[in-house]
Amino acid sequence: VVTLLESGGNSVEAGGSLTLSCSVSANTYTRLIMGCFRQAPGKLRGGVAVIDADGSLAYAESVKDGFTISKDTVKNILSLHIYNLQPEGTSMYYCAVESFLALTPSQALYSRGEFGYWGQGTQVTVSS
Repeated sequence: VVTLLESGGNSVEAGGSLTLSCSVSANTYTRLIMGCFRQAPGKLRGGVAVIDADGSLAYAESVKDGFTISKDTVKNILSLHIYNLQPEGTSMYYCAVESFLALTPSQALYSRGEFGYWGQGTQVTVSS
């Protein structure tokens, strides 16, 4: 059983920053690949950043300069630091994990259907 609990979403003004956290609870943490996805109203859910079991990273091209993904393997917490938020960043942000996923982080960014475990989402709203 895997459960994910997200936190950190908020309403901020353009130019602000946030850190989203995802606490992972699982029977085993072997070879977990962890990802952050977001979904704006009326749009499909898309990958933002992925980090695999070895620490390799991938970012969506649209967020490359403003997002940093990291993980604490002792506390089993995934973090997404978002800098210089803009109104187009308004979305529900989700974390997702899967184990033994035979994909690179770059591939996993575009493979949301391969992730079997999802958090409940945390809302980020950016005002101009």
